Amino acid sequence: MAYQQKLAEKLLVLNDRGQGVLIRMNHIKKTCTDPKRRPSFLADKSMEGVVKYINRKFPNIDLRGSSQQLSNIQKQKSAVLEGLSSYYESFIDVMEFRDHVYDLLNTIDACQCFFNITVNFDFTKNYLDLIITYASVILMLSRIDDKKVLVGMYNCAYELSNGSSDPSYPRLGQMILEYEHPLKKLTEEFGPHTKVNLTEALLSLHSVYPRRNLPAEQWRNAQLLSLLSVPATMLNPAMCDTMACEYLSMEVMERWIILGFLLCHTSLNINAASQDLWKMALRSGLYVTLIRDEVINIHKLSEEHLDGLKGYSKRLADIKECKEHTIVNCGATHREKRHFLRHALKELIKVLEDEPALLGPKVLFVFMALSFSRDEVLWLVRHAENIPKTKTPEDFADVHMAELLFYMERLQALLGRYNYVIQRYHLQYLSQFDALILNDTIQSIYVCPEEESVLMTSFVSALSALTLKQCGKEFDFKAVRMDWLRLQAYTSVGKATLPLKEYPDLAKIMNMTQFHTKMMDNVDELLNETADLSSLCFYTRVFEKMFSQSSEEVSMQRYLMAFPMVCTHFSQNTHQMCPEEVSNEQCFHLKCLFSSLYSILQLLPKHSAETISAARNKKMKKPPPKKDAPKNKPGAESQRKDRAVVTNMDKMHLTLTELCTSYSMCSEFTVFKHIFVPSEFLLTQLETGLSKIFIRMAHYNQTTQEIARPSELLAGIQTYVTSLYTLTRYINVDITRLVKNVLLQQTQPLDSHGAPTITTLYTNWYLESLLRQASSAFIAHCPTMHCFVNHNVENEQNFKADEYSDICEMRALAELIGPYGLKFLGENLMWHITSQVSELKCFLLQKKSSCENVLKRMTIIGVILSFRTMAQGALEEVMHRHCPFLMGSIECLKDYVCTDTDIKVALSVYELASATGLPCDIDPALVSAISNMHNSSNEDEYKTTCLLLVYIAVSLPTLSVDPNSFYSRERGGHQNNIHCLAAAVNHLSAAMFTVQNKNIEQHLKEFLQVASSILLQLGQNMDKTEVKNRDSVCLLLDMIVDESPFLSQDMLEDCFPYVLLRNAYREVHRAFIYTMG
Repeated sequence: MAYQQKLAEKLLVLNDRGQGVLIRMNHIKKTCTDPKRRPSFLADKSMEGVVKYINRKFPNIDLRGSSQQLSNIQKQKSAVLEGLSSYYESFIDVMEFRDHVYDLLNTIDACQCFFNITVNFDFTKNYLDLIITYASVILMLSRIDDKKVLVGMYNCAYELSNGSSDPSYPRLGQMILEYEHPLKKLTEEFGPHTKVNLTEALLSLHSVYPRRNLPAEQWRNAQLLSLLSVPATMLNPAMCDTMACEYLSMEVMERWIILGFLLCHTSLNINAASQDLWKMALRSGLYVTLIRDEVINIHKLSEEHLDGLKGYSKRLADIKECKEHTIVNCGATHREKRHFLRHALKELIKVLEDEPALLGPKVLFVFMALSFSRDEVLWLVRHAENIPKTKTPEDFADVHMAELLFYMERLQALLGRYNYVIQRYHLQYLSQFDALILNDTIQSIYVCPEEESVLMTSFVSALSALTLKQCGKEFDFKAVRMDWLRLQAYTSVGKATLPLKEYPDLAKIMNMTQFHTKMMDNVDELLNETADLSSLCFYTRVFEKMFSQSSEEVSMQRYLMAFPMVCTHFSQNTHQMCPEEVSNEQCFHLKCLFSSLYSILQLLPKHSAETISAARNKKMKKPPPKKDAPKNKPGAESQRKDRAVVTNMDKMHLTLTELCTSYSMCSEFTVFKHIFVPSEFLLTQLETGLSKIFIRMAHYNQTTQEIARPSELLAGIQTYVTSLYTLTRYINVDITRLVKNVLLQQTQPLDSHGAPTITTLYTNWYLESLLRQASSAFIAHCPTMHCFVNHNVENEQNFKADEYSDICEMRALAELIGPYGLKFLGENLMWHITSQVSELKCFLLQKKSSCENVLKRMTIIGVILSFRTMAQGALEEVMHRHCPFLMGSIECLKDYVCTDTDIKVALSVYELASATGLPCDIDPALVSAISNMHNSSNEDEYKTTCLLLVYIAVSLPTLSVDPNSFYSRERGGHQNNIHCLAAAVNHLSAAMFTVQNKNIEQHLKEFLQVASSILLQLGQNMDKTEVKNRDSVCLLLDMIVDESPFLSQDMLEDCFPYVLLRNAYREVHRAFIYTMG
């Protein structure tokens, strides 16, 4: 009969099904209580009357007599059916699950099965799990406040659509009504035989639960989990008669005991052993988990259930006494347990890391340690969310939780790393010990039915066939373990020919063998069973609080990475029967993971500035020292007079070391199929932070237009990067890659996050501050010193131009923003130049331009081009220093270009050369800018260009009237920057004639002739006021020729006598001597 009933298979299937149904009930409760996820029909104001009516009339809802109340359902019946179908079907699942459970329990009662956790462990465990899971489903169902509305509204919509109610509705409605008081109804439904079986199974825990529920002091005296307590037995395999019971969850056993004895409460009055077990469970805590973050207040539930029954006054007194004992003592008891486990796990890890081969014989100790630790962590989480009124609330908080979680993760990592050691050891154990002793045990059985004989023979055959040659291959012993569960079911029925309870040795050997087979192919599943912390994902507030408390303890900061690693457990909480919550939970838990990782970064010393600043300000509030007090000499802060005195720097250094150690804890971990590499996450966050730090170091103030000198910023960045390299002493991160990425982003207008960069800041500053004032002649270009200098005027600028534009600053700028940044700067300079050219063209075409206006705008263009030339020269030097061989090749290519070279080829080469800072005869950036602004025909543009050059030439004499046109020998230029006209004329004409495909040299020569003729006429003017700075203006011709690659001194000599230039130089130098004298 037992063979046909398939008890083992049904237990497994129903337990999995029950877990899925329970999760669905939990999901429905959460959805209905969350205003954002609640079904719209329940939140709609127009449906309030419908909701009240259904709640009042449920389950007998008369559609004909209440058409007015249910009219809103009639209007949107299709939407109601679609929106509530999943809820309705979930309640149907509960009803079907109940039917299957009672069917199986009746079959087990009829078979008169025997249950003992120490003998038929798997059979008994699955039996207890089924009963408690079923009770949990009913309790969870009773906590859904909107269940009547969901079921009733769906059925109304169904009947309105189909003309009749759903076939399952009558039974479903009746079931919902019956379980208004779930425990009372469950107790009535459980038959006497079921209660006997349940009591028998629970009483078998008497040999397991009491010795597992010992205080920390007894654990310490027994040296629990210590491999060093008896060195002589270190290599002996860890084994006992009840191996699976040694790592069985304490919370699971407590849930069995509490809910189990409430279902068969008569045992509490007639059996002293039941009372002892029940009281012990009641004293262990205040709450047990129903599912996820849904908990049961065990004392309140027990008191409410027994209060309505006769003859249980003593039990009610027991509940009250146990509750008081729990509130007073359990917090401290579990605190001591966690303290013991931290030290025990630390010792276990040290020994196993030093001698990983001990994982073979002592692997049971690892799973015991993980199970004990998991129980204590989850106990604290449950009670921290619901702290009772006690005098010692600190017992329900643990600042050292990070350390315990860290050790748990380390133990799991050890099992994964040395899995081959465990597998090799147990392969030999199974084939050379278990198979032999199992065979001897089978031979000693006198009567063995055929079915049982076949199963046991298959066990021996499967184990005996194992050889060392198979080590390293994938094994699958699921069939063996399933057959052992079947054998337990066959031999546990009342009339079994081979009763298992009469052969305890067989049970002991097979339970031990089953554990050994799990070490071959099922270590991961056993880890999920003993170290699963996935419930933490539903206690977000407690999880964050524990993280915060641990982060405040400096000694715990090295273990903080344990919190993000715990997130790897979260995916184990999903179930295929509730796919709706997977995506929501995944997003939420990934956010929780990032929050933990980012919070660790917030603890880095650079974030301690505010705290240190506050502490410093406190000190500054003290009265100032007396005048005669001796002042500390420089460097005194580096002298340590007493090692006991800890400075802020010491604290920051310790914090940095601890946090880096935390990030070095693991190389990677996976959460919901997302692989996280802590070191890469650290680099990503450092990259973001480093960009912001570099921007802050620039001290750019848009209001006052203040900014740090490029050399100061470069020195600060170099210092910061040097200190950043010290991170590599504590953590294996690629700082070079980090710095390169950040600095490369700073050469672009925007970084990867869309924030402005150093390139943008300095481009804006040089354009808006330096060049704008230079264009207004408040700042002069100084060719002799290769910089810009301030004029000594009353309205002095808020910065010194030479401190931002000399050779050193330009080199520093080139180092900071590189070729890409200078290209961006050049593009902005070209935009300003084209703006001036557009204005000049408008003036010329409208014939409204004055000589002063043309020269002023040309001077502005010249100032901009002079600044660009300085920046390009600095870039050339930087490039020569960093990549001399590349620069050599580009210079050779540039020298290859001659006047006969095709202009497109020449411009391509010039573009390459200009990008590295090399000077070019024709500026490719200016050519590109000019070509992009063409709005008329090429011939018209050519005429405008020629007219512009004529305007410039004939306007030169007007400069002599301006007193600021005086040439300064010291600066090598004019006060009003008219010497920059040379750069403007040469670069602009070259670019414009290149675009128009005209001969540059010919037109510049013509310009030189016209300008010479005009200036020669100026010499005939005898009015001293008009020719005051004539000599200074004449020098412009020499400057134009000197800077032009297309003109020569011979050409100038043909149209302007050299003697006049020589006299001009002599006069300006003589004036300089008089001035200096």
